[in-house]
Amino acid sequence: MVSILVLNGPNLGRLGSREPDVYGSGTLEDLRVELDREAPPGHSIDLRQTNDEGELIGWLHEAVDTASPVILNPAAFTHYSYALRDAAALVTKAGLILVEVHITNPHTREEFRHNSVISGVATGVIAGFGFDSYLLALDAINRKLG
Repeated sequence: MVSILVLNGPNLGRLGSREPDVYGSGTLEDLRVELDREAPPGHSIDLRQTNDEGELIGWLHEAVDTASPVILNPAAFTHYSYALRDAAALVTKAGLILVEVHITNPHTREEFRHNSVISGVATGVIAGFGFDSYLLALDAINRKLG
């Protein structure tokens, strides 16, 4: 069985109550249910969230060690965490898939959100489709894995 790591950065544990006009009313548990429902046969979803940069980096190291594809919503770390970028690069340099996702489209928001230090090392980027960004990433991983 292939385990797909779905990693979420800071403040995403507050989905459902944090700015629902921006992020929607769905919670991380709602997202887990959707991903589990859509996971292809032979694939499992391991959804995690942390507000800690070091923990997120450790999970990316784990992805390399277990040869797991990754769906990553780095949240605020997107814009400035070079340490997270380096860990993400380890994933793709190991020949694994890493899809950067965002619930909103950062390019339609504040200017400081327009730059991602992660995108340059990600396999692909999907943004602006709410929770469907994750489902599209799951589909892309499924297609890439054949």
